[in-house]
Amino acid sequence: MTSLLHRPGLQSLYRVSIPQDLQRNLWPLIAGSLTLGILSWAIYDYRDWVGFGTGGIPPTIRGWFKANRLRIVRAFNYLCGDDLQGPSGLPQTEPRYLPPTLPQRAKGPPSLKPRTLPQRQCPEPIEPQARDTLFNLMNDLHSQYPHLLHLGLSKTEGGTVDAIYARSELPTCNPEAAAVGYEIAHAHPADNSLHALLSPVDACTVIEAAWGRRFAVPSMVPPGWIMVYAPRNSEEVEVISQIVRAAIQWTTGTKLD
Repeated sequence: MTSLLHRPGLQSLYRVSIPQDLQRNLWPLIAGSLTLGILSWAIYDYRDWVGFGTGGIPPTIRGWFKANRLRIVRAFNYLCGDDLQGPSGLPQTEPRYLPPTLPQRAKGPPSLKPRTLPQRQCPEPIEPQARDTLFNLMNDLHSQYPHLLHLGLSKTEGGTVDAIYARSELPTCNPEAAAVGYEIAHAHPADNSLHALLSPVDACTVIEAAWGRRFAVPSMVPPGWIMVYAPRNSEEVEVISQIVRAAIQWTTGTKLD
């Protein structure tokens, strides 16, 4: 019995005839499509990178390439088991300015943006009053402690956001803070997250409560310089205030009232 596939009428159904002109142009078409896709992604990624702040890297094409090189290094470290989400690797250096435990962040850590710098989370809804309080926090703390703090643009963020600094002339100032220009904390308008310099043991407390994670490039900063996740309501802003006050005490070496 003749196989169905060998019947003349059916064999023609399995023959695919590609016109000669198309055969000659197939690979250029594929290459062009891939190039267009990569270019579209690069434009989107560059705009998104600039829109969320560049993490202190100049907002240029060269800066974008540098940020993506760091992304590749970070991806390699992640594959090696270091996701920055746990406190492993942080020394338990005291003193402690936070209580041993903080209220756990509801629903845990947020999703993060995919790049290393700037280190940002995906934005979450926040109550308008809570956001106002958050972005007045640095000014309010400076007003309370002008003998300890001064305000300025964040050097670690390339001068794109406001920050509080320890007065470097203080005899009690923590020498570790010199690595970040005596910067204590700043908040990011694009996603409402923060960076802050805490004692390592306080940084562990924040991370264990799902309120923060280690910095994306640990070799660039002191161990206690961490990302603090965004608050979403007034109660959570109180937790952030507690964290920033602890950062002030660690950096200035002075107990607050």
